[in-house]
Amino acid sequence: MIKWIILAIFLLCTLYTHFRGKKRLSLYKQIFNHATLFAPINFIMYVFSKVPNKPFIEGQYFKDLQVLDENWEMIRAEAQHLYEQGAIKAASSDNDVGFNSFFKTGWKRFYLKWYESAHPSASELCPKTTALLKTLPSIKAAMFAELAPHSHLNPHRDPYAGSLRYHLGLITPNDDRCYIEVDGQRHSWRDGQSVVFDETFIHSAENATEQNRIILFCDVERPLTHAWATRFNHWFARNVMTAASSPNEVGDQTGRINKLYGYAQLVRLQVRALKKSNRSLYYVLKWLMIVLAILLIFVRPYYF
Repeated sequence: MIKWIILAIFLLCTLYTHFRGKKRLSLYKQIFNHATLFAPINFIMYVFSKVPNKPFIEGQYFKDLQVLDENWEMIRAEAQHLYEQGAIKAASSDNDVGFNSFFKTGWKRFYLKWYESAHPSASELCPKTTALLKTLPSIKAAMFAELAPHSHLNPHRDPYAGSLRYHLGLITPNDDRCYIEVDGQRHSWRDGQSVVFDETFIHSAENATEQNRIILFCDVERPLTHAWATRFNHWFARNVMTAASSPNEVGDQTGRINKLYGYAQLVRLQVRALKKSNRSLYYVLKWLMIVLAILLIFVRPYYF
C-alpha cells in the first residue's frame, strides 16, 4: 500500500511539473526528462517559495545581488581576460552531465563556484570576482557563460527548483536578437543589466547576431517560508548538487555524479555499437531490461 501511495505522489508531482507554466515539453520527453526525477522535491520548493511562482522574478526579492550589478565592469574585465586566454570553453571530456548537451550548440563556460566543491582555477584566474561571490552566501553556483554568434540552446527545464537563476550581461551584442525566452516571455541581454528567472520553467536561448555573448550566470538559493524547508534545501544542495561539480582545469574537483557519467558514456558507446552491429539483439536486451525493471518495482520479492 505504501508503495502505491509513493507512486501516486510521484505521478501527481510529475504532472504538476509538466503542466506548470504555458510552455511544456511533450509528455514523452517530460517522463524521461531529468527534472521528473526531482518532481516531488521541486513541488516542496514551489509550495513553500517566498517568491512568486512565475518566469521572471523582480529584483526586490534579491537586494543582496545589487553588489554584482554595481561591480559589473570589474567582473567583465576578468571575464574578458579569461575569454582572451581561451579559458571559457566546453568540457574537455564527459565530465559535465548538467550542461553536456549545450556544448553541441555553441555554449561554453568557466566555473567560478559550484556549491561545496573546490575550483582553485577560479580563485587563481578571477580573484576579484570570486572574492566578491564569497560575500554572497545566497549564491550557490556561478560561472561565466558564453553563447557564440549564431548559436542557440533548445527548449529545456533545469532539474532542481531549490535555486533561481541570475544573469548579468557582461559582453553582449546589446541586441534583441540575442535573448533568453522563459515560458514564452523574452529577455534580451544588455551590458550591465541583470535579470532573475525560474529556470524550472521551459526556457531557451539564441544569439542570432555576429557578436559573442558572455554573462555572469548564478544559481541563487530560492527563499523559502519555513525553516525546515530551508534546511532541507541546504542538505540537498550540499549532498546532491555538489556531486555534479565539473572542473575547469586539472586540480578542480569533479563530483561523483560526473565521474559516474563518464563511465556511463563508455557504456553508452558500447550500446550504440551493439545497436549498429546487431539491432535485433539490441532491442531484445532493451525490452528485457525494461520488463525486469518493472518486475523489480511492482512484483513482490517472494515471486522470484
